[in-house]
Amino acid sequence: MDSKDKYIIIGGGPSGLSGAKNLKEMGIPFDAYEASSDLGGLWNINNEHSTVYESAHLISSKRMTEFADFPMKDEVADYPHHSELFQYFKDYAAHFGIDKHYIFNTRIEKVEKENEHWRVWTDKGESHLYKGVIIANGCLSHPNRPNIPGKFKGELLHSNVYKNPSIFEGKKVLVIGAGNSGCDIIVDAVHRAKRVDMSVRRGYHFVPKYIFGKPADTVGGVIKLPRFLKQKIDKWLLNTFFVINPQRLGFPEPDHKLYESHPIVNTLVLYHLGHGDIRIQKDVVSFDGNTVHFKDGFSDEYDMVLYATGYKLNYPFIDKKHLNWNEEKSPQLYLNIFTPQHNNLFVLGMVEATGLGWEGRNKQAILVAKYIKEMEANSEKSKKMTSLFQKGIPDLKGGFKYMDVDRMAYYVHKDTYLKAIEKHMKTLA
Repeated sequence: MDSKDKYIIIGGGPSGLSGAKNLKEMGIPFDAYEASSDLGGLWNINNEHSTVYESAHLISSKRMTEFADFPMKDEVADYPHHSELFQYFKDYAAHFGIDKHYIFNTRIEKVEKENEHWRVWTDKGESHLYKGVIIANGCLSHPNRPNIPGKFKGELLHSNVYKNPSIFEGKKVLVIGAGNSGCDIIVDAVHRAKRVDMSVRRGYHFVPKYIFGKPADTVGGVIKLPRFLKQKIDKWLLNTFFVINPQRLGFPEPDHKLYESHPIVNTLVLYHLGHGDIRIQKDVVSFDGNTVHFKDGFSDEYDMVLYATGYKLNYPFIDKKHLNWNEEKSPQLYLNIFTPQHNNLFVLGMVEATGLGWEGRNKQAILVAKYIKEMEANSEKSKKMTSLFQKGIPDLKGGFKYMDVDRMAYYVHKDTYLKAIEKHMKTLA
């Protein structure tokens, strides 16, 4: 079939795979491209753009993360290792027969509108015309690097290139940032480094991986409480019964309420703080040779500084105007999926929410596939759906005031988001 009669999916991670599965099931022709030599996205540690490291595991439990129609095997750990997840995605693709649709070792360099189609160029020097484009290249590969004055003469790297703790052997190490990756990495460093410090700008809420002997994200939820009351009660329960209060160990008080940012699912860092293996430092204000100066006036020398400062959305192959992305921290998309100006350009996976899992991304893909099917039939249902894209972006935050940082720009409240997805599916039913 000529490419102009197909859709293209960009990316072979969980969102790309769910997109491929649902297009296949709807009988919608497509090609799928993956820049690396295999599937799995960032969970394929051999992918040059993978940001996982040797010790990386899921921070949500397998039952809250898996695809509903392809459960993880019982023998897989509650919090699977990245190698188990890589195999899971390969098994998923083989089970649904979508691995055959992928073109590997081929990077998409450019995507441009050409009349009603999209012209796509690859790094092989080829160009193809496609009926529509589904972008699913992930959110966690383009490093966010802070602009700190001065020059550091030691080793300076971002967590996106970190793979194993051997790089810390015998060194004085400073990790900047205390997100989930930063806490994982600093726990790795404790066992190898001469000294380990962590620089933090703000306080964080910590959640254990197990509560009452069960994965923490599977506990609770039976009684629905008002948002403000749930935030207060859950914070009190966590800091009273399940984790040591982080402020006792040097973390500042959080400047946000529980659930207004992604919590830190790592209590090992608190364990090591309690044993004096890690020191907490203030925000970094400047570098001077091997000396790092902190906001409170303290300074110290380090051999290595590692930025664990997160990632930025990055769709370098397409003009931002097509994604309705101007000065905002993220594209302004309807349901985080649909572009208001194009009915054949979609983004899958540009969504974060506590508890959403890959099934939440799969529901995005189902909605896109249903919409494409109805649109190609020129149905009144698709016209009604298209008209909604022009009416502004609905509030998907569920009343929460999420932090004004890059990663939270596309954060949603799980229940609010899933209800919105289901409502729009009924529009197409």
